[in-house]
Amino acid sequence: MRFLKQLFAIEKKPTKGLMWFEWVVMCYALLTLFVILFTYTKLDNPEAMIWGRMRLVAMTGALWLVYRLAPCRFTVLARVVGQMLSLTWWYPDTYQINRIFTNLDHVFAQFEQTLFGCQPALLFSQVVPNKFFSEMMDMGYTSYYPLIIAVLLFYFLCRYKEFERAAFIVLGSFFLCYVIFIFLPVTGPQYYYGAAGLENIAKGVFPNIHDYFAHHLDRLPTPGWTDGFFYHRVVEAHDAGERPTAAFPSSHIGVTVVVLLLAWHSRNRWLFWTFVPFFLLMFASTVYIRAHYLIDAIAGLIVGILFYFLLSLLWKAHDSRRLP
Repeated sequence: MRFLKQLFAIEKKPTKGLMWFEWVVMCYALLTLFVILFTYTKLDNPEAMIWGRMRLVAMTGALWLVYRLAPCRFTVLARVVGQMLSLTWWYPDTYQINRIFTNLDHVFAQFEQTLFGCQPALLFSQVVPNKFFSEMMDMGYTSYYPLIIAVLLFYFLCRYKEFERAAFIVLGSFFLCYVIFIFLPVTGPQYYYGAAGLENIAKGVFPNIHDYFAHHLDRLPTPGWTDGFFYHRVVEAHDAGERPTAAFPSSHIGVTVVVLLLAWHSRNRWLFWTFVPFFLLMFASTVYIRAHYLIDAIAGLIVGILFYFLLSLLWKAHDSRRLP
């Protein structure tokens, strides 16, 4: 009963304008709108992309209005949930833009070969084909969104004063990754290996496929135990929203690092140490299921740390200005 009272209690000093995590989305929408206008004739369906942005801006305005009519924790949560759900539209939208650029997978695959002397994404699942190990990898990969939801709910329920900060850092990290994905067209092994030919990959030959993925969405079957419960969850997720985009850096790794750092910042060590095994599984699984090159995962680790501290500094500067 006490929780419900807190959930719907009217705030004494409601935020008048957009919250910072919403400004992140609006800035990204404006940036990509300019990109669409400058590349209009090269895009397949720019009108739909523009209308999609207008609908998401309208949704943001509607959630802001609901909050202004009833400024409470519940309507703040609704604003965060609305923007988090919009990621399912924003992510495949990156493909609609970066498909007009020349694919760079051959460069990244060659760099991977130079660094490690092989293709870890090609060999990992072959070297460790064990059913239990496969399910562990797939479980780690599917823990991505549950970890994000868990840390945001923890802040909402237990550290509400820092909930907006946590939402800003998480959404900010997503959209910083999306900016990179737009201008760095790398699809990852699950797409490139099939397009280039597995026989070429095994020989260490990485042909330039140019604009192949501008009109092809085919990818290799996900490796692993095909009868596994988590295997099917991975396949369903890929079938629902995966596109030949967003390989470098790995946003799965980057955002999970951000979630780990938020868990540490919360000072709840039980939460942090519960997340650590899932992060380790996540790191390995992105390579195991061929979603990423190993260099993508390493880059994800680095940018996750950088994004967290950069966005934390921005929030600190913003917070200091609004204090009386």
